[in-house]
Amino acid sequence: MNAVTDSLQFRSEYPLQELNTFGLPAVAEYYTEIHAADQLEQLEQWLKRHPMPLLLLGGGSNLVLADRVPGLVARILIRGWHRSDLSASHVRLRVGAGENWHATVEKSIEQGLYGLENLALIPGTVGAAPVQNIGAYGVELKDRVSAVEVFDRQEQCLRDLSPEACRFGYRDSLFKSIEPERYIITAVEFSLARQFTAELSYAGLREGLGNDPVTPKRVFDTVCRIRREKLPDPTEIGNAGSFFKNPVVSAGQYQQLQHRFESLVAYPDTGGYKLAAGWLIDQCGLKGFSLEHVGVYPRQALVLVNLGAARREDIERLARHVQQMVQERFGVRLEPEPRFYP
Repeated sequence: MNAVTDSLQFRSEYPLQELNTFGLPAVAEYYTEIHAADQLEQLEQWLKRHPMPLLLLGGGSNLVLADRVPGLVARILIRGWHRSDLSASHVRLRVGAGENWHATVEKSIEQGLYGLENLALIPGTVGAAPVQNIGAYGVELKDRVSAVEVFDRQEQCLRDLSPEACRFGYRDSLFKSIEPERYIITAVEFSLARQFTAELSYAGLREGLGNDPVTPKRVFDTVCRIRREKLPDPTEIGNAGSFFKNPVVSAGQYQQLQHRFESLVAYPDTGGYKLAAGWLIDQCGLKGFSLEHVGVYPRQALVLVNLGAARREDIERLARHVQQMVQERFGVRLEPEPRFYP
């Protein structure tokens, strides 16, 4: 069944394999595309007439989909790029939720707007970035956001949420775990600097830059190079990027682990220490390990990959195996970073 309602087209039994970076052969019960924020009221009207679950889809880079996805999948393709002066030193940049994240980072640097360069080459869309509070090389999205524009499904209106209202946490937010059904992100507003200040707290980035003068473009290029060396291109090998969160343990547990494992990789964090999940997995001898259609990426143990013809159950089985091995060796529980749906 195909139906057209107020400029929205709804398709049934729609294939999603090309729309999720794991390349899983999922099929949506119903599917539509949102190109403008004013279509969201139409979407809500359709859902009132056809009550069913709603999955919002951006770049599909942080999802592990079942073979069949019940309800409606709405792909957010809202474009837009609007800048305005915030002060003599900073600029507000409001970007549509459907814009490609990496292209947005690149374009901001080209226009002399700085602050996003450490977040280069992260897959996905701008609208998906706040959900996960993406972060890399010493910068988290929350550090750069001034507002998130949303369609409030409860109040049936567009509104801006402050960074505080977004309840950002480590790879977490209001949109992910607190009120995941209430808001549809339509745009994200950033506060970016006109004057470049390098964020070089991450040792690997400092080493990659070497001794030459540090510029925004060099940081951008170095981040891209490091990521390409460690992480597989999802267009070539299906994956969802980092599969497990870096676990946070108490100071006491960290000291116990450090006593047992002298080379333990960890960083001070609020309430304790953040352990490098990739290091934990690697120490279990799992780098390059495979189970039929799925495996642990040989260059980065934090990444699970689709070796061909993988399904949701294959990824779940491998993830459980990795979790069990780390739990047995270190007494630490790894939590998956991607969302399993449904």
